[in-house]
Amino acid sequence: MSEILRLDRVSRHFSGLQALRDVTFGVNRGEVLGLIGPNGAGKTTLVNTVCAVTPASAGSITFDGADITRIKTYQAARRGLSRTFQIVQPFAEFSALDNVAAAALFSQAGESLKSAREAAMAHLAFVGLAAQAAQPAATLTLAMRKRLELAKALAMKPKLLFLDEVNAGLNSAEVERATGLIHQLAASGITIVMIEHLMKVVLNVCTRIVVLHNGALIADGPPRDVINNAAVVEAYLGQQYAQRSAARG
Repeated sequence: MSEILRLDRVSRHFSGLQALRDVTFGVNRGEVLGLIGPNGAGKTTLVNTVCAVTPASAGSITFDGADITRIKTYQAARRGLSRTFQIVQPFAEFSALDNVAAAALFSQAGESLKSAREAAMAHLAFVGLAAQAAQPAATLTLAMRKRLELAKALAMKPKLLFLDEVNAGLNSAEVERATGLIHQLAASGITIVMIEHLMKVVLNVCTRIVVLHNGALIADGPPRDVINNAAVVEAYLGQQYAQRSAARG
């Protein structure tokens, strides 16, 4: 299986804070990779660095065969890198349809408003928001705004999609629905990297897990191997989780 993304000794500094420390790993085409770790581990910083929001202080990033270490955000989007945000902030007064159309227009050079809206409607239908297309985003529930965020990311025609805690704040039924959408996206061939704190979701969806702690990579491997890794248990999961996992076999 070929790699679509490669980080090689990537670091990111903010004044005196080192948010990422020599992070090296690859993402294979078509896989669903879980990116986990404690709060403040550097997960969102890593996504921001790959997507050119905050450039790397050191190291290199290769995407789809090209060096993207120093590209700009719009260039990352047009190459096929897309992401959702943990805290969703749609254009509140825009309709759901125009929120998604705006994402398409930003990421696709030469896209017409007509074609952007047609694509937006298809993405809203996929996430179950067709009936809310004309509603202002401000009137949507949190679960709906999370799905709107996903539709916006899909409108950017991603080759690789970063999902940043898409299940945060959702109830169990909403989490199940979101997990189903992720399975469908993976089946369509989109490569997915997901930041997720719900280990039930990670184990259900992900084919591989990487773990960050204090900005450094401490584990990389199949889900069951990673959750039994002593360093991961100590830094993130805790002994009680590991014991429950072992009991379930």
